[in-house]
Amino acid sequence: MTRITKAVFPVAGLGTRFLPATKAMPKELLPIIDKPLIQYAVEEAVAAGITELIFVTGRNKRAVGDHFDANLELEAQLVAKGKPEIRDMVRNIVPEGVACIFLRQPEPLGLGHAVLCAAPAVGDNPFAVLLADDLMQGDSLPTAALVAAFARKPQALLSVSEVAPDEVSNYGILRPGATGADGLIAVEGLVEKPPRDQAPSTLASFGRYVFTPEVFAVLRRLKPGAGGEIQLADAIDELARAGKVAALTNPSKRYDCGAKFGYLSAIVDHALAHPDYRAPFLDLLRARLAETPPTRP
Repeated sequence: MTRITKAVFPVAGLGTRFLPATKAMPKELLPIIDKPLIQYAVEEAVAAGITELIFVTGRNKRAVGDHFDANLELEAQLVAKGKPEIRDMVRNIVPEGVACIFLRQPEPLGLGHAVLCAAPAVGDNPFAVLLADDLMQGDSLPTAALVAAFARKPQALLSVSEVAPDEVSNYGILRPGATGADGLIAVEGLVEKPPRDQAPSTLASFGRYVFTPEVFAVLRRLKPGAGGEIQLADAIDELARAGKVAALTNPSKRYDCGAKFGYLSAIVDHALAHPDYRAPFLDLLRARLAETPPTRP
């Protein structure tokens, strides 16, 4: 069995869609109630058997490292105030036996470049990539599904979902081949944000991937693509054209927390799923809806 134990978290983005909130705070630390987006991604990776977390950061992203580092002063204060259970929660953000590595992306040259920056820490090992903007919710999460599929058949893998035809221009869209008995979809190509009338399908690739180290060689020789950046989608497309990529349907619900409405939706749904907040939050929503006059054309 081929095990994946390393995961890369590109966290160097500027988060411009959430300005001014992200002027001084990394977008990956935006909270869903009381837990930041990046922690959800880390917990998903750890649940999939990942033991080495590789964060590719940029300037002004020190707070991401601080979140996963020990804070002995805070822990001591919590114990002194009789809150050892909260101390334990803070201390166990990174479970025992899981290591964190922080690397710097010197320039914002695209997602593909951010992944390439992780090459020294990844080495000759297969690895997962998780984008914190994509928050997943459900009993079965995509990273565990990709890791299990890779153990059966080592190759580059994408997590995908169907999207509405009018949304294809927002995503990397698959040129799909046949679907195997194991549920894996052969990927013949990946088209980044195609116009609706040129999209090869409505299967969209989201922020969960598994790669072999071969992707680094492709990224190194890629020329800058859209926006003058090294695009991960271009590397995936090259590998797919060589028959080296497959896709797996995302088994969970996905929230696009890189967009304000997706972020708001995640907060509402997580509050409704929370055992402590569901009832009072429902009461609040009902009260607010009762106060709101009907929308008129």
